[in-house]
Amino acid sequence: MNDLRIEAVAGDAMLEQWRHVHNVIVPPAAMTPDDVRERLARGFRLDNAYAGDVLVGCSTVRPPQGEEAVATVIARVLPGHRGQGYGRALYEAGLAHARGLGAAEIETVVLAANAEGLRFAAARGFTERERYVLDGERDEWVDLRLGAG
Repeated sequence: MNDLRIEAVAGDAMLEQWRHVHNVIVPPAAMTPDDVRERLARGFRLDNAYAGDVLVGCSTVRPPQGEEAVATVIARVLPGHRGQGYGRALYEAGLAHARGLGAAEIETVVLAANAEGLRFAAARGFTERERYVLDGERDEWVDLRLGAG
């Protein structure tokens, strides 16, 4: 994994790569390029991860909000590249970025059907806070919060 690079999304080509990974991992929440641009405009940190020149994943950090200064960190790795430490590296980089922004609490959100994602979050100390289905949708989502320690 020494060849892993994590880079902030800049420009249309990287935006499209980020969007591709996001849409493969969470098809019920597929985004258009304008959706991704809107998240960048809201101050979300969007990163792509590359093993050499191969796109392997992406991440999102939503900046801290509210009195509890809760930030959201989401790491996504394409199925063919899982189990190689890329998710851990993306998560740790996102967590460090969120902490650098002043986050006191960290949350993540996982599509309930993504058993691998739920196991990944649990292995890092996240505990389930809520399950829900968005209005007019069918897919169940799980909000998790990082435990103390």
